[in-house]
Amino acid sequence: MTKSFKARIWKVVRWATLIFSILFIFRFIYGYVATDTRSTGDYSVDFFESISDLRKNYASEKVQYKGYQHTAGSVNPPPSAAATPSQKYEKTASVKSKSSHFEEDAKQLANQTTSFKAIIQYEQALGLKGSRELHLMIGVNPEAFDSFYLAIQKIGVIKSTQITKVDKTNEYRQLNAQKASLLKTLESLNELKSKPGPITDLVSLHDKILETEGKLQDLGVELGNFDTENEFCTVRVSLYEGATEKKQISMIHRVRVTLEWTIHYYTYLVFAAVGILCGAFIFLVIIDKLKLISKIAKKLEE
Repeated sequence: MTKSFKARIWKVVRWATLIFSILFIFRFIYGYVATDTRSTGDYSVDFFESISDLRKNYASEKVQYKGYQHTAGSVNPPPSAAATPSQKYEKTASVKSKSSHFEEDAKQLANQTTSFKAIIQYEQALGLKGSRELHLMIGVNPEAFDSFYLAIQKIGVIKSTQITKVDKTNEYRQLNAQKASLLKTLESLNELKSKPGPITDLVSLHDKILETEGKLQDLGVELGNFDTENEFCTVRVSLYEGATEKKQISMIHRVRVTLEWTIHYYTYLVFAAVGILCGAFIFLVIIDKLKLISKIAKKLEE
């Protein structure tokens, strides 16, 4: 009987030790994995997508005629450079960098912008020291776009880059067509002003003229972005200040934290197991009592 009781005690101790060891090893490994995979920042979010009414930069490039062949008997000269159509496009580059020397890299960004004769069209600085952010939208001459893009990537630690080019030729043509249509409408309305008519008609005519002129002004602003003197490509730069380097965690510290965590949750586990056993015992006692009551009831019925 004594040996059987001791065997049971050792069996319970072995199971308890095994569970404790499993929890300890799990928490110890998790300490390493969690430290290595901790995210230092979300670089997938584009800061500029949440901002509306940003300036649009457009550029143009000459489109050469294809299939033209000049022969000795040909009398028609090739199309002149002035008649060569141009493609309007919007080209945007996005660069996201992390910097552990935030102020120095911010100055370097400003110096590169100046050296390439680019223009800072939007600037936003956020955060406190240690977690600062700098977001710039820079207009760059199309000829210097590639060189500037490469120079910017040498600042800080690059986290993501992207270049997007969208053709805007049809949009440019549509704007010009709308402008021509509005000019014709305005000309017709101005001709009607010289004709006699009721005052109410003249007032209505005046309102239509003002409305048409307003639309022309809005179109003029949009078309102004396409002017050759305003031609730029866009480079969006987001500079994030990197977190300070963490000190190497010692083995003693890892073991201490792991042991504290294991004891803490192991205690919860033991109390939960004891609670479940007590609940099961009480449940079995109740069932046994119910069986006894049912037996007594049957005997009384007999």
